[in-house]
Amino acid sequence: MLKGLDPLLSPELLFTLRAMGHGDEIAIVDGNYPGVEHARRLIRLDGHRLVPVLNAVLSVLPIDDFVAEAIFRSTVKAERDKLDPVHEEMIDCCARHEPHRQVVPLVGQDFYGRVKAAHAVIQTGEPRLYANIILRKGVIYPKDADAHAEVDPFVY
Repeated sequence: MLKGLDPLLSPELLFTLRAMGHGDEIAIVDGNYPGVEHARRLIRLDGHRLVPVLNAVLSVLPIDDFVAEAIFRSTVKAERDKLDPVHEEMIDCCARHEPHRQVVPLVGQDFYGRVKAAHAVIQTGEPRLYANIILRKGVIYPKDADAHAEVDPFVY
């Protein structure tokens, strides 16, 4: 256990989040998702629901602000704009951490393809269907720097 860190952030998950580079993506998926088949690196968090895991990850992971879209969710079948309650909860969670970012729906194979290319997949025990989200890692800017300044990645 560490001070100030959500206990859902296991040692393996913290290692993976820290090892990711700018632009790398991580998927957080439900218990029905074919994680073993789709993951390059699979982190299992069985017994935990998706939204608390999403909240824990967003508490430490910067979201990419170099691109227009950096947070993606799966859809209910091919219904791009349909929101199940779990999607509303995911969107609310993201809005608390990243109020200026939209959660973009990706239909079927578009979502699957992106997960297969992701740095890692976190498989939760979430029982609700279509409860899947992808986060694109951003950068942490040096103190006294704005988003448009030239960034030296070795200065904190």
